[in-house]
Amino acid sequence: MKRPKRGILFTVVLMIVLVCFASTAVGKVTLNFQGWEASPLETESVRKGIALFESRNPDIKVEYIPCPWSEHHSKLLILYAGDAAPDVAFVAAEPFYREFVKRGVLLDITEPFYEELKLEDFIPIDREKMVVNGKIYGISSCVVAGVLFSNTNLYDEAGLDYPPRNVNQAWKWDEFIDVAEKLTLTDTSGKVTQYGSYGLEAWFGLHSGHPLILSNEGRLFNDDYTKCLMDQPAAVEVVQKMADVKRIHKASPDAFILQNIGMNAAQMLETGRIATLFDGSWSLQLLATLDFPIQVGVLPVFKKPVSVGTAHVHSAFKATEHPEEAWKFVKFLSSEEYQVDLIRAGLWMPNRLSLYTPQGMERWLNPEVYPEGYEGIAEYFRDYLELIPYCFIPQEVQDIIEEETQLIWTDEKQAVEPVMKRLVERVNAVLAEQ
Repeated sequence: MKRPKRGILFTVVLMIVLVCFASTAVGKVTLNFQGWEASPLETESVRKGIALFESRNPDIKVEYIPCPWSEHHSKLLILYAGDAAPDVAFVAAEPFYREFVKRGVLLDITEPFYEELKLEDFIPIDREKMVVNGKIYGISSCVVAGVLFSNTNLYDEAGLDYPPRNVNQAWKWDEFIDVAEKLTLTDTSGKVTQYGSYGLEAWFGLHSGHPLILSNEGRLFNDDYTKCLMDQPAAVEVVQKMADVKRIHKASPDAFILQNIGMNAAQMLETGRIATLFDGSWSLQLLATLDFPIQVGVLPVFKKPVSVGTAHVHSAFKATEHPEEAWKFVKFLSSEEYQVDLIRAGLWMPNRLSLYTPQGMERWLNPEVYPEGYEGIAEYFRDYLELIPYCFIPQEVQDIIEEETQLIWTDEKQAVEPVMKRLVERVNAVLAEQ
């Protein structure tokens, strides 16, 4: 008679365990989270962050869905139209964030944001980026901006100082040209074996044309982004001087040289083909893994020090069935603890003011990644960035700007002023239809 009692007891206990497990499973919310893969390291860090979030929120499971950048935003809209949008996603600030807000597909998180966070805790350009018509639909992930990378071996051999890290000591444009010419070397036959600089033509929007025009106290658009002003003297002067780095000073290679020699810009810097590289700050992640010493400096200055910055936001979609859980996850993705791994790797820069204090910088200034003295450039990201204008204009306008300026870099017969005039005419035609 004892055995049946034990059997009944075991059965009762098992049923209780199964009921508890079933209750837990039923109560667990699954969030679909779509992003793009900028690098394997970023994806690894995202997954580590998700694991941390899930450990703190055992009632929420996050399914991460990375996809190619080129497909990401169109896929989001297709999924939304088919009532299958993810709960949370990366949304590029330029120009998709405001475009998605206009389409009404993002969840308004204004109320929980101001209840649980403070806008003034973010660096100035992120405040401007996140707020759309007084409301918030996404929280900025980080900040990235244009900088100068240098192969310090080449500078040492030439007896030259590295590009300044401190904004107050930034090179004037003529100083940059002088250094670029001195670092451009030829062999006995006259063939260039080392160029002083590269990258001005790579992305006009972030690490060359836009910040340099602003530095020259020019304007790219009027205040409400209904007119393009890039045919004005201050802008034309900058683009002409950018073109002259190759045309007159012979201090930069042809734009197609990378394709011809099968190297990317980082490899050209590593192998000594170029001494200085205009690029986005995120490139430090890759450069830090290569076997040569680098330094990072601020962009050259025409009249005032400035660069432009950007980065994606994390947003929840309006159609989510789990708005509270989605908000909780979006808030976590904006947290310092989530950012720090990606910042320490050299991929991101902080967008929280607290991470620019001496104590805050200790958390992310990884000596295996960041060159000695990098803290000197920190104020550049905090105080001297303007939000990239591409955040406020349609993708078609961005495409026109990049297309027209590429003609200047690839064809020396193209006179700068007529190209900029045509660019403005094309852009204004598009803006007039908005």
